[in-house]
Amino acid sequence: MSGIVFNYKGSYIERVIGVNNELDLLANSGQTEIMIQNISENTIFFIYPADNSESMEFFYILEGSLSLEFDDQKIKLESGDYFISKDLKTKAFFKTETDVKFLYVSDEPVFHLISTKVKDLELMRKAVEEKDMYTHAHGERVKDFSVKIGEKLMLSNAKMSYLHYAAAFHDLGKINVPDEVLKKPGRLNNEEFEYIKKHPTDGEVIVGDTFIKEAAIAVGQHHERLDGSGYPLGLKGDEICIEAKIIGVADSYDAMTSDRPYKKGMEPMDALMELKSLIGKHYDELIVSKLEEVLKEEGLI
Repeated sequence: MSGIVFNYKGSYIERVIGVNNELDLLANSGQTEIMIQNISENTIFFIYPADNSESMEFFYILEGSLSLEFDDQKIKLESGDYFISKDLKTKAFFKTETDVKFLYVSDEPVFHLISTKVKDLELMRKAVEEKDMYTHAHGERVKDFSVKIGEKLMLSNAKMSYLHYAAAFHDLGKINVPDEVLKKPGRLNNEEFEYIKKHPTDGEVIVGDTFIKEAAIAVGQHHERLDGSGYPLGLKGDEICIEAKIIGVADSYDAMTSDRPYKKGMEPMDALMELKSLIGKHYDELIVSKLEEVLKEEGLI
């Protein structure tokens, strides 16, 4: 997204409806999320301390009134008032006196915790791993390695957020691959491999239909390689986004070190040497070096 994007009254990226509240995600940029929240009259709700003491949540009351007791004070807030949560030590209790509408801004991702679409993606990921029992927890491992590499590369908060989601959901497109192809022991023939080559694009479409659509491009590119020998588009070098390059390394490492019914997984050092032999052809040298640092820190090599 660039420039100015116009949206009109009633539009939103995703809406989640609860018993006494409704939350609409209006915009997000990896870390910052802008939302509208509606809470019914006479509802008690809480604001919890954040995991990160530096994170901030901002609430501007567009309509209605509410009350709370905080630091031994009874406070009433009405339309036009606002409050900010930063470095909160204990949860704060609020009660709406009327129906209330907030403009809610968070500089840490929170919407994914309640998003029905993200929950659907999680269920789909489990279904993919059940289709191919030998990739059980593969997505979680690739996500963990990818995020650790991204941290060492000091990616921006936004790119780290996209990397996290893209790595976790990179194989969702395999939901459309026939079981007999996905579970086939040994080498695939050309027709069968064509099914496999479609899964990055299918995954990009699936993730692109959610509020984390900025992560979709990395899903679509995670099998591209620096020399253009990858798929589905045969992209080269800087045509491939950094998140996809990271996932490509983490994905390949995990695939090499995982046991299959027809092949035992490689030892971590042997897999690293294989990755190093393909630096400049398939993989980025700096990314492979950061993976090596992670493996050393975790005592794997």
